[in-house]
Amino acid sequence: MKFAAILNPEVRKPAPKPVRVDLRKTFLIGSALWSVALIVCIVLVTIGIDAQRYLIMCAAGLIIGVMMLIWEHFDRWDYRRLGK
Repeated sequence: MKFAAILNPEVRKPAPKPVRVDLRKTFLIGSALWSVALIVCIVLVTIGIDAQRYLIMCAAGLIIGVMMLIWEHFDRWDYRRLGK
């Protein structure tokens, strides 16, 4: 019966362990893309196009990306330290 796991939780299969994913590459690529967009916005503001709003958005994206890289560094550090 397909509803056996709902009616009787002891019949359920054990949940798989979570997979450890390396987010450094993702955060690095995202931060690199934000920095390229920031440079483009700086050039646009320099030549006189009103892109101030986008400049602030790109700077915020870059700051958040760097903060996430720092977070991932310490999360990995704790994970390696606790794993030993």
